[in-house]
Amino acid sequence: MGVPAIDPRADRPRKTVYTVKKQTPTKVSEALAIIAITGLTATPLALLAARSLAQSWYWPSLTPQVWSVRAWKYVFSPTAEVLPALATSLSVAMVVTLFAVIVALPAARVLAWEEFRAKRAVIFALLLPVLTPPLASTMGVHALFLRYGLTDTMMGVALSHLTLTVPYATLMLTGSFSRLDPDYEAQARSLGAKTIDVWRSVTFPAIAPGLAVAASFAFLISWSQYLTTLLIGGARVVTLPLTLVAFQRGGDEAIAAALSFVYLAPAAAVAFSVARFLKENR
Repeated sequence: MGVPAIDPRADRPRKTVYTVKKQTPTKVSEALAIIAITGLTATPLALLAARSLAQSWYWPSLTPQVWSVRAWKYVFSPTAEVLPALATSLSVAMVVTLFAVIVALPAARVLAWEEFRAKRAVIFALLLPVLTPPLASTMGVHALFLRYGLTDTMMGVALSHLTLTVPYATLMLTGSFSRLDPDYEAQARSLGAKTIDVWRSVTFPAIAPGLAVAASFAFLISWSQYLTTLLIGGARVVTLPLTLVAFQRGGDEAIAAALSFVYLAPAAAVAFSVARFLKENR
């Protein structure tokens, strides 16, 4: 019977080796990218805020010579009529968002789950309002609305915004439905679930992130429309973009800067709300 070999190095004390983590180039580049994006975002907003509080600001001074809240007082005064324009913009954008989602849901469901010959043609037709120049499509809609008396009305403005928002909402929801297996709904029905229960418990939770993004895009597209609202509304339906451009052309940069923050606030609130919702539903 053999004697097991003994390694003479086994009794030697082992040295502790400490490893130092080096900052990888990827993390450094990510940090620099975040700093650059933050700077590019914050710098214009800081300049805009300074301009809104400046009563006099002349070159080559880096800061305003005289600070004042005159522009902010005027923006929220009844004379400026900013609050009615804000209410009109919010009303139109919310109505457009609601109907864009209602129209896009069944269309996206069919495009995602059904196969038919003209499917590519339908998708191309959805993209036409987005691909064509805004002025061309708006003039076509304006000629049609003149026949039915929809120009110079809030309903006509909302319908014209739908021609731009429905394609975006449909294409986004098509992606959400394509990731949902139709068998899940079939299994829920086989277990006795009603249609509304299937939508509430199976379909809606699965497409909720895509639905939130589609609704936010519809709101933001409608909220930012200027040319379409001007042509269809005929300057009788006054929204916030129309008011902002009017003040900007008036030459008072302080009021235009203050009004720009009022214009950015709802859009930023929608964007942050959707981002938070998506983060919570990962």
